[in-house]
Amino acid sequence: MGHRLMDAGEYELALKAYLRAAAEDGISVDTLSAMGSANLRLGRLGQAETLLRQAVEKDGTFAPAWNNLGVVLIETGQIGEAVRVFKIAFGADSGKSDSIRQNLELALAKQQNLAYDEPVKEAEFALMRRGRGDYLLLGTQ
Repeated sequence: MGHRLMDAGEYELALKAYLRAAAEDGISVDTLSAMGSANLRLGRLGQAETLLRQAVEKDGTFAPAWNNLGVVLIETGQIGEAVRVFKIAFGADSGKSDSIRQNLELALAKQQNLAYDEPVKEAEFALMRRGRGDYLLLGTQ
């Protein structure tokens, strides 16, 4: 139910559905990751980061949680850690996911741009859902 609500853009309702699922079935890595993703879409980056870190702690091979954690880190300006997290996601996924590869490339490019002393240009980011619980970070300048 939560995934369908996320697809419909009903992030608050999706979060409530994930919380109900966690109460009924227990907290799994998928539930933690889904709750983190819902919070990410709601702009609650601190809560999203906490939940996604719990998800990757629970299962270090769950690539969507690593990817979405990387998105949160980019959004909060933690570029170096985001690069590291996207590399873990890429490895956990065996390089199969185009969205994880694109997120890693974007983070690496952003990291290289930080090395210059040019005036800071504000980039705008948007999230695009790519499959079940997996997001692609889109950047424009």
